[in-house]
Amino acid sequence: MAHDPHAHHARPIQPPMSDAYRLRAGNHELIKVGAVRFDITDPYRLAVTVSWPIFFLGLFVAEILLNVCFAMLYLAQPGSIANARPGSFGDAFFFSIETLATVGYGVLSPANTWGHLVTAAEIMVGLSFTAIMTGLIFVRFSRPKPNVLFADNAVITSHEGEPTLMIRVAYARTGLVVGAEAHAYAVLLQRSREGYTFRFPHELRLVRARTPLFVLTWTLMHVIDEHSPLYGKTAQDLLAEDIRLTVTVQAREHALARDFFEVKTYAANEILFGMAYADTIVTAGDGATRADIRRVHLVEPDGTSN
Repeated sequence: MAHDPHAHHARPIQPPMSDAYRLRAGNHELIKVGAVRFDITDPYRLAVTVSWPIFFLGLFVAEILLNVCFAMLYLAQPGSIANARPGSFGDAFFFSIETLATVGYGVLSPANTWGHLVTAAEIMVGLSFTAIMTGLIFVRFSRPKPNVLFADNAVITSHEGEPTLMIRVAYARTGLVVGAEAHAYAVLLQRSREGYTFRFPHELRLVRARTPLFVLTWTLMHVIDEHSPLYGKTAQDLLAEDIRLTVTVQAREHALARDFFEVKTYAANEILFGMAYADTIVTAGDGATRADIRRVHLVEPDGTSN
């Protein structure tokens, strides 16, 4: 029997599910198998992306380990700490804490050359450790937290006589947002000539993909014409083909002078046909324009048949 050099590709090796990592893209959950979640070779990313409880737990553990190490160094040569009880790990440990923090209460102090050398090294480590932790805490606090609301459902309704996909977004904070830019994609299942199935994102051309000011609400619109990947598709088609929408919004918050980015995904059953968004903006008698952010998700029948 002839040996088939490609036979080993017939059944791909499946990684163990213990390596599975759940990732959220907007409101859609993805499962990545074999991905590295905690990479100790990239400590900065690890320190910035973990949750606050894990970050402070790691900070506490690092502080304890550093002081334990220096306490053992002090104990390596008896008599290196003045006024410390001989062989007392507690005295050496708390002296290390005071030295690492550059506090130095004065009751305990280095008593010989070895003690001075270890103390000098610990002071340098303490200054570096404090600077790094201060920087990491600042980075974590200074990351912009966008509060962009996406409507729970995308709708397909008639606009200017054309079937149009609409997605409403709103900025739910006070303040001014400038230079907002949006992109929308329809992710379709496709099959190659070789028989491979994959998801391919098709960009949806928006009527207005940019706006200079994003303060109230913004309805993204895509005309479903013969050039659209959604052309001729019904609600049943979207479900059968498992079509998904991905929407991204990027803008700059004027008060903080920082850019932010937000993403939202819609499954096929979250795209409503024959529905339209209820009004959110009202012009009062005094001429002021008011937007009720609480109505962003409200939809109503548009009066057309499916």
